[in-house]
Amino acid sequence: MKASTFVYPWDVTGDPGAPARIASLGVEQVTLAAAYHSTRALTPRHPRHRIVTAEHAAVLYPPDGRWEGRALRPYPAGDWAPGDAYGEAAEALAAAGLEVHSWVVLAHNSRLGAEHPDTSVVNAYGDRYPWAPCVAQPATRAYLADLAAEAAVRPGAAGAELESLGWYGLQHLHAHDKTGGVGLGDAGQYLMALCFCPACRAGYGAQGLDADGLAAAVREALEPLWRGAPEDQGWTGVEKLLGEDMAAATRAWRDERARTLQEAAVAAVRAAAPAGFQVLLHADPVTYHVGANAGVDPAHILSVADGVVVPCADGPGLLTPFAAQEREGAVLAANFGVVSGMGGSPGTLTADMARARELGATEARLYHAGLASDADLEAVREALASR
Repeated sequence: MKASTFVYPWDVTGDPGAPARIASLGVEQVTLAAAYHSTRALTPRHPRHRIVTAEHAAVLYPPDGRWEGRALRPYPAGDWAPGDAYGEAAEALAAAGLEVHSWVVLAHNSRLGAEHPDTSVVNAYGDRYPWAPCVAQPATRAYLADLAAEAAVRPGAAGAELESLGWYGLQHLHAHDKTGGVGLGDAGQYLMALCFCPACRAGYGAQGLDADGLAAAVREALEPLWRGAPEDQGWTGVEKLLGEDMAAATRAWRDERARTLQEAAVAAVRAAAPAGFQVLLHADPVTYHVGANAGVDPAHILSVADGVVVPCADGPGLLTPFAAQEREGAVLAANFGVVSGMGGSPGTLTADMARARELGATEARLYHAGLASDADLEAVREALASR
């Protein structure tokens, strides 16, 4: 089973020992961030620093001229990844014998939402989610497709993984986050993710819904949850709260917008890439789910992309709907956390990979070589050596 680990450019640049250390884990590939959201990251082995603060979502290479005159455009990184940080790291990693694939975060950008608030998801209460660009808006969709192509097809990259290529919702870690006081469950999270920007209001209208009436219905449906009612899970929970017909109409609009954006972004990457370039999506097999792992229809997405990267932190069960499609040559990568301090389990990686392989996984992704302790990396090294 081929394995790749996620890496940031700042894990590598300025640390001459990093490429050989990563290669010694036994991975064949690295998934290197090319476009990434704001973060604060530990660098436990770097000779020059221990903490990197990426102040805003940025591209980690010099953007090209396609953005000239456009309102929506990627932001260059600051001193946390100056110049062509991606290119420098990619070259060093390739010299260590590692295949490099680009890691591209798309519809997750707080600075975009702060500077262009009209691009953000607006919930039924009128609150904007600046971290969540609305993927129904035409200008945003064009921006995301072009960003996917530019950030994915970097010199030396053999493929790309596209993250957050779909709807984002309330779930978003933030500085001193205080949003966990009420359990919303699967259904409540969906209702809080419904967007009421002008584009989405028109979209609901095309589905036969009155947008104002829908917003009122969402607020009414959520009221028991604010009072502490038990959480509702699954799509039946959404139907219970909102009604079957209204729930189905919202999902029809949102599924179509996400599906066609995924098609457009993958097509843009393929048009810019050399032959044989691999395109994967970070994906969840339930279309109404939101977040970094975009909700997709497994059969559809495997007809569009070369495969998927599937979160397995809570077990490998999400692999099954993708494996059931049995598309020859499709990559089904199981994504495991290996940073014990962030909830990962490097000590069980051997067993976890074996179980994922039984369920159809063809590859593994390991999050994250730059963030893990030496002890975690040694556990990864031992697990990969036993494959």
